[in-house]
Amino acid sequence: MSRVTASRVITPMVLHDEQLLVARLSAGDTAAFDEVYDVYRPRLFAFLLRMTRNRALAEDLLDDTWLRLARHATRLLPDTRLGPWLFTVARNLYWSHRRDALLEESFVPELTLWPSPAPWPSPFDLAAASEFERRVERALAILSPQYREVLLLVGHDGLTPTDAAVVCGISPQALRQRLSRARAALAEKLRETPAVAVFKKGYAT
Repeated sequence: MSRVTASRVITPMVLHDEQLLVARLSAGDTAAFDEVYDVYRPRLFAFLLRMTRNRALAEDLLDDTWLRLARHATRLLPDTRLGPWLFTVARNLYWSHRRDALLEESFVPELTLWPSPAPWPSPFDLAAASEFERRVERALAILSPQYREVLLLVGHDGLTPTDAAVVCGISPQALRQRLSRARAALAEKLRETPAVAVFKKGYAT
């Protein structure tokens, strides 16, 4: 399938539009692929970048995600939710890479720590407008990947707990429990300040 690089205005995708895109993808419409790419690429890349903390790896996993969509587009079911489907693919690719890396090398604690400062700013760095936001980013970086992913999926990418549960392959109840523990862990990392309440509100279900 083709992919255009011209920038377009990205607007939230409503369910009806999503269903139409799925139908067009199933019919082999390459323009539909381009539309999905424009809508979801920034969100998927930001998610993978925060999970991997490695720009090159995030880009590789993102490319693999689009390849999976290209291969399976014509076999998508009519009721496929594109957001959860794409995030599930991206997440599975991340965890597959992580497992392979752990098999190839001895475990290193640095895998759960933010690496040395990179010469380029991350999307979150560019968006950070306050010291609190920078503290949140640093706290997210040192959380376990399981906690980090649920906070990102629900709080940053706007998935419902039900959709996030599908992405993570767990029940909605288990997702909510993990999300609750993740919020508590994040609050602990931030050493609980009055501003934390504002952040928690943003992650409300």
